[in-house]
Amino acid sequence: MIKYTTKTFRIRYSETDQMGFAHHSNYLNYFELARIEWLNSIGFSYTKLEKQGIVMPVISANIKYKSPAFFEDLLRIKLSIHEIPKATININYIIVNESQKELASGSTTLAFLKRKAKLPVRCPQELLEIIQSL
Repeated sequence: MIKYTTKTFRIRYSETDQMGFAHHSNYLNYFELARIEWLNSIGFSYTKLEKQGIVMPVISANIKYKSPAFFEDLLRIKLSIHEIPKATININYIIVNESQKELASGSTTLAFLKRKAKLPVRCPQELLEIIQSL
């Protein structure tokens, strides 16, 4: 199993709603932040992958909200992967505040897709080798 915790980030005012909560729509952006940060941390470039003609669209997303986050709260995301990717990769997330209180949890499934042909492909060998070495 792969585990990674993001750097701390702060909820911006523009991410809150009129109730002062971090708007629910931002949580998918937080998941994306965690994915990209994790890929960078393992030395894998999403930009390089796109230049090779492969993209990773989200094909499924789930979020369970447990407690609100507010303007200027400091958050971290705990990312985990429990299985070796094939044509898709399943990623789990837990968002916590600075006192480690769980605010939300969720998951995304991303497909590996040839950009031009829009056809699924297996996980790129370079990424697979990195994941298997972790």
